[in-house]
Amino acid sequence: MQPNPEMMKKAGRKISMLMGLILSFFQSLSGQLFSGHFSFPSWLLSLALSIAVSWLIGYIVPMGKVSQNVCTSFRCEPRSLKARLLETLVSDLIFSPVITLVNVLLAYRGAVSQGAPVRFLPMFLSSLGISLALGFVLIFIFQPLCKKWVLKNGPDRP
Repeated sequence: MQPNPEMMKKAGRKISMLMGLILSFFQSLSGQLFSGHFSFPSWLLSLALSIAVSWLIGYIVPMGKVSQNVCTSFRCEPRSLKARLLETLVSDLIFSPVITLVNVLLAYRGAVSQGAPVRFLPMFLSSLGISLALGFVLIFIFQPLCKKWVLKNGPDRP
């Protein structure tokens, strides 16, 4: 039986939303902790902004198709370790830089308004390195779990 394209699209979006929540939670938390200036209100703002950005990305970018096309280009066997690593890298390179950029812009704006002598590029690049590493690990661990959960429960169920 051929999968319904509309159901697959819904499932893909739901997986992206779940992954967006997970990435946003941990990346905004790590950003706040590594900055050395953690505050709960700042973290909540960063989390809300990250979720909004990641959901927008998940809605616009068909991650399943993109990952599948990249895996096909690299001649990966479906469900192999090589395919999982490549899918993880693709997702990480799409989500993490954008989430990091938004959060660093928020932090930079706040720091400059307080008179801190910070430069944007060094702030962004150090955060990007941390976010890419953390994002890769999180995606590698949680993406299969999210897929399994969504496919088990169906894309229409909460």
